[in-house]
Amino acid sequence: MPSLRDAARGRILFGGDYNPEQWPEEVWEDDVRLMKEAGVNSVTLGVFSWAKIEPRPGAREFDWLDRLMDLLHAHDVGVVLATPTASPPPWMGAQHPETLPRSEDGSVVWYGSRQQFCASSPVYRRYAAALTEDLAARYANHPALTVWHINNEYCTHCWCDETAAHFRRWLQNRYGTVEALNEAWGTAFWSQRYDTWSEILPPRKAQYMKNPTQVLDFKRFTSDALLECYVTERDIVARHSPDIPVTTNFMPLWSGQDAWAWSAQEDIVSVDIYPDPKDPLGGQYNAMLADMTRSQAAGPWMLMEQAAGPVNWRGVNHPKPAGLNRLWSLQSVARGADAVCYFQWRQSRQGSEKFHSGMLTHAGEQGRTFREVKGLGAELATIGAAVSGTDVPADVAILHDWDAWWAGAQEGRPSALLDYTEVVRSWHRALWETGISTEFARPEADLGRFKAVAVPQLYLLTDAAIDNLVGYVRGGGTLVCGFFSGVADADDRIRPGGMDVRLRELFGIRTLHEWWPLDTDTTVECDGFRAGLWSEELEPERGTQVVSAYRDGELAGLPAVLRKGRAWYVSTLPEPEALRTLLGRVAEEAGARPVLAGLPADVEAVRRGELLFLLHHGRSTVTVSVPGEQVDLLTGRVVAGSVALGRYGAAVLRSRAAR
Repeated sequence: MPSLRDAARGRILFGGDYNPEQWPEEVWEDDVRLMKEAGVNSVTLGVFSWAKIEPRPGAREFDWLDRLMDLLHAHDVGVVLATPTASPPPWMGAQHPETLPRSEDGSVVWYGSRQQFCASSPVYRRYAAALTEDLAARYANHPALTVWHINNEYCTHCWCDETAAHFRRWLQNRYGTVEALNEAWGTAFWSQRYDTWSEILPPRKAQYMKNPTQVLDFKRFTSDALLECYVTERDIVARHSPDIPVTTNFMPLWSGQDAWAWSAQEDIVSVDIYPDPKDPLGGQYNAMLADMTRSQAAGPWMLMEQAAGPVNWRGVNHPKPAGLNRLWSLQSVARGADAVCYFQWRQSRQGSEKFHSGMLTHAGEQGRTFREVKGLGAELATIGAAVSGTDVPADVAILHDWDAWWAGAQEGRPSALLDYTEVVRSWHRALWETGISTEFARPEADLGRFKAVAVPQLYLLTDAAIDNLVGYVRGGGTLVCGFFSGVADADDRIRPGGMDVRLRELFGIRTLHEWWPLDTDTTVECDGFRAGLWSEELEPERGTQVVSAYRDGELAGLPAVLRKGRAWYVSTLPEPEALRTLLGRVAEEAGARPVLAGLPADVEAVRRGELLFLLHHGRSTVTVSVPGEQVDLLTGRVVAGSVALGRYGAAVLRSRAAR
């Protein structure tokens, strides 16, 4: 099976989305000149070119793309060629309105923006497949082609009649009979029992709360329906060019796709990451998404999009201060990226994204952004051979699951303040700040190679997942689990006792009496720390160790954190410093160690292969102690005992003994 290693060929791919159809053809020569100057070796073509290639139904205009492919190849720039199926041309919506998605209340989502297609529409799928077929036949053997990029940021939702019919087919395949569906959905509640398949609809706008399991299944279905579209196009291009890897770009922590299922269908796992330059923890967010994508890829991954400067979709769009683009790019490489790419190459002059930065901004080649891009391109070329294809070791796994996320976000839950992604981020932050490398894993995955496993919060856990966690601890692993976990089964049915009995026995919990969510800006005092968001009324079994108890309120004297052997349970969300201390203790007892001890504040250390990346997220100069003599690959200098890092500074070190 082709892979990112085949496309990268011992280097780091560097470039971005290229949209030359927005510019006069005389600009193209200037583009490739500047690409070479910046060290660009890869561009993505055709993402939003459907109307250019097929201006009317059945027409094909490839001449302009032929010239571009030849031009880029002549300048040694490889092409990630996209199927342009993310945004159908206006003629499709005008002539085939049934391809347009409908919202929950039945209103039409019209053309005039992008991604205005219903994934269940046979007409859309037929046109998309036909265009993909012709594109693949024409360019499968072109020497510039390095990667196929299918569609773009799959994110459409639809509640139309065609979707309803597709949903019913999906449900029939899942449940077999209406009786089994009624049992799974708990339709005895509110007189929701279905008698025939034809009665079942997507969870459209309703009088009051919708059936939570129906909503959960519709989210599962929507991810699968979009995946069917991807697989159809993937199979077409793979048939024409079996040696060319195929990808599609994820949006980070996007709730609409089960990325575990999707990544299994990709040759390359790629993602678009846009940390906010004003976020003091933007580096941690970048690190978390890098860890998640690397875990989905089970190795090197592709940063398909990032911003060289400001974006255009935040309320206030801040540019990146000097040096931050370089720092976050090197951080992605440290955490497994073998491709560092941007949206986009040349900043647009018209359209909705004309204020979204490019590698080449409105300031042109004299602008600060382009100068920084050139510097980064040179550095990536310098370290590419040493880093490409290597692994990032991790001793701790963080469990993450889309079903649990979807089910836990339902209406009518104990607290609307409980944001699954924020809880996951807080736990990752705690481990990131301790300097311990992490991966993400599915709850059912083989966890045996990890010294510790962290479960920030998984409301829904399957029987297989619970058995897996119990088996992991019995096999000598260390498990630390957050609140409101193991509450529901795969059908969102509350387990007896409010937590599966196997987990209660594992953690030494006799009874979970009540969940006690906390209000906004409300905290609770515990032994040694304060906490917020959530608390639980737990009665421990005799012999269970109470690590910390609640000290005030209704739960005073009851356990906040408890453990039974190697299994820890945290029934609240400690404040950041306390959570860092707690998870650091758990990891240390399990034998997990920081990559490099004694780091100054704001300095991150990551080991990739034989290289040690030091990344400084602060603005003042710091000195970092390092073992022995090291060569900084970015500068070629030998450092002994310590290295100085300035504002947003970075070093990529290799031991002289390893040479």
